[in-house]
Amino acid sequence: MTYRRLTCAPPTAVPGEVVRVRLSDMGMSAMASGDAPMGARMVLRATPSTITAGTVSLLVENLGWRTHELVVLPLAAGAGDGQRVPGPDGTVDEAGSLGEASRSCAAGEGDGIESGTVGWVTLDLPPGRYELVCNLTNHYADGMHEVLLVR
Repeated sequence: MTYRRLTCAPPTAVPGEVVRVRLSDMGMSAMASGDAPMGARMVLRATPSTITAGTVSLLVENLGWRTHELVVLPLAAGAGDGQRVPGPDGTVDEAGSLGEASRSCAAGEGDGIESGTVGWVTLDLPPGRYELVCNLTNHYADGMHEVLLVR
């Protein structure tokens, strides 16, 4: 697998506990454009995946070839990751979102974290289960989701 080289870095000091999130897409290349096809293999991995309640900074590295983002969604009791149903536009409902990292080389919301760049967001998370997702067209259905457990 070939990863993109990062062209910018997250800040060296951020508030709270740090969760590193790596985003990647397999079998893609720099020539990929437009919406991701259904069935493409994409990955979102958070380390650690269990943290303490309070302030958390999610540092997101896009090592893939496509633009990605990170949205933090609460999970209902008994629900697992990957169970949301994408709509006709290939995205899931973001109702209840607690925040997102979707700006290249910067914090907060934007137009997506471009290939080879980073983004970050700092949130106050109470105890619970959250689903970290990339919610660009077909990315969720293609595997870009993971549970974050906050104790």
